[in-house]
Amino acid sequence: MGLRINTNVASIGAQRVLAKQQARAEHAQLAISSGSRIVKAADDAAGLAISENIRGQLSGIKMARNNSYNAQSLIQVSEGGLNEISNIMIRLRELGVQAASDTVSDVERSFLDQEAQQLVQESDRIAKSTKFGNKALLDGTGGEMEYHVGPFADEATNVIKYKISADATASTLGIDGVSLADKGGARSTLQAVDTALVKMGQMRADFGAVQSRLQSTTSNLDIQYENLSAAKSRISDADIAYESAEMTSANILQQASVGVLAQANQNGAAALKLV
Repeated sequence: MGLRINTNVASIGAQRVLAKQQARAEHAQLAISSGSRIVKAADDAAGLAISENIRGQLSGIKMARNNSYNAQSLIQVSEGGLNEISNIMIRLRELGVQAASDTVSDVERSFLDQEAQQLVQESDRIAKSTKFGNKALLDGTGGEMEYHVGPFADEATNVIKYKISADATASTLGIDGVSLADKGGARSTLQAVDTALVKMGQMRADFGAVQSRLQSTTSNLDIQYENLSAAKSRISDADIAYESAEMTSANILQQASVGVLAQANQNGAAALKLV
């Protein structure tokens, strides 16, 4: 091969290799700094599409999990109100048993009746004022509620429907007309309290059942979030050990290419000695 000065093939080849190693180093640096293996769509077009789809799904699951937690909070508020009303029923039973005995006089029964009436009013107030946001929960006006607990639109598999039919008002429980003014009224109060406790037990069991379901829903969402996060990581997250090795290799070869390029640029100078 003769000496040529118009075209330095060795220099062109060294420049090509240098550009390649520079691109490798830059890609490794971007991957390490971002933590992502796919720094541009050309790196893995299919992998990018899959990982972005999973990323959207993860975002939906995260919000669905919050919806499930909020739904549990709503049920807990309802059950908490019923628990306090139940405590009032227990106290009414105590007062009724006390007033039904001749160990107290009519005067003392009137004092017991005063407390009983206040307790009935408070029970009714709790039932009508127990709310989650502006949604009444214990006065029979709750209606059907829908909890979106999935990342997709399909109503059959992503929505839990629950009708809040609890009505713990004094009239529904049958305690609005109780009186401890006499022995007969006290014993009638005991019967009314027994009936009210049965009704409240049904309401609390209903709330407990849906709360248990929501807890299972939340647990399932947590598992989905964990597994999908792992899948996304395997597709798109950078392997720092690999990228570090790539960057080190590219830097070494880049320096070698610079040295070779400098040497190749001197190849044409030998031809001057012949002139």
